[in-house]
Amino acid sequence: MKTLIAGVVTLALVAVFSILSVQLWGEKEEGMSQDVPLTITAQMTVGQFAEINHLPRPLLKDIFSLASKEQLEQPIRDFGLSLDQIITQVNQKRALSEEHASKNWFKIPLKFALWFIFLLMSFVLLRRKKITRKTRVILYACSFILFGVVLGADPSPMGTVKDAIVLYGTKGVVFKPRLVAFGVFTLTVVLANKFICSWGCQLGTLQDFIFRLNRNGNDSGPGRLPQFKIPFVVSNTVRILFLVALTWVAFVWAYDISHEIDPFKIFKPLKLSLWGWGFVGGILLGSLFVYRPWCHLFCPFGLTGWLFEKLSVFKIKVDYDKCIDCRSCEKACPSTVMKAILDQDKRVIPDCFSCGNCLESCPTDAVSFSRGRRQKPPVDGGAA
Repeated sequence: MKTLIAGVVTLALVAVFSILSVQLWGEKEEGMSQDVPLTITAQMTVGQFAEINHLPRPLLKDIFSLASKEQLEQPIRDFGLSLDQIITQVNQKRALSEEHASKNWFKIPLKFALWFIFLLMSFVLLRRKKITRKTRVILYACSFILFGVVLGADPSPMGTVKDAIVLYGTKGVVFKPRLVAFGVFTLTVVLANKFICSWGCQLGTLQDFIFRLNRNGNDSGPGRLPQFKIPFVVSNTVRILFLVALTWVAFVWAYDISHEIDPFKIFKPLKLSLWGWGFVGGILLGSLFVYRPWCHLFCPFGLTGWLFEKLSVFKIKVDYDKCIDCRSCEKACPSTVMKAILDQDKRVIPDCFSCGNCLESCPTDAVSFSRGRRQKPPVDGGAA
């Protein structure tokens, strides 16, 4: 009961302080823009079209390639565009304009700068094997408080994939800053195994923090309540199907199926419906029992990150010259990844969130977070 109460209290505090943070930042409304009916005929001039539909001059310039004010007096038919093409372009330009206007362009660069500092610090600590149970919990708490409660739900690693798919599927446009963010996040995955998910993602670290509330004193196994490791074939299948469904619905029905259940909204809780609260609360409290359930079962960036982490420069490795095959690292690992690393000749390697449990638990210093390819385990099972 104490563990469950601790989880509920954590979520309550996150929600309350996130509401205050949103008010202080004056967060702008985000959401998929609706197409507005336009009044248009081939005979009306460009200026009349703009005046009747309240369209800004820069938008007209982009659509009609205007070079002078005189062209505003020309009829629309002179520009070689069909009415349907003009309507589509207006709605696309509006969608991009609203997307841009919804962003806090002071907060976003600040957040990326702080991410860089925080991830670099976490990387150094992990490389030097200075991540202990206490350090880990403190880092997770600092991460979700700073990047979630204080700096808000957006941007997030998941949004760079999910929102890009939804915007393109519904409006047929690409918001370029989001692609840049995706590239930056993916680069951190390639440089150091899934590092933005591990230590920077506000939702990922919140889940990890809650998971640690239900661990024993050594952070090597479950505490008062049971914890379960979902087989990777199950979790990854669900994650792939969710991404397929998200893409299908966005392109076919122009709808974001994650809109009501987006767990990042815990950092802007007034945007959650009753149904959304039920799902998000269930996912986050479920983190007491299952390691990072949203990351493993639903997150689109979690899936793309898992693919790119195969290219990671720094990753968890085992030195089989030191390994005594005690499997302490496997027992301490919160997921199935360490078992797969030890048995990599037989298994696909699941997501590794570089939490450092395996480094801390190894009695012979055989596990490291280092550069290069992983060794294949010896045929005899790995005992030195």
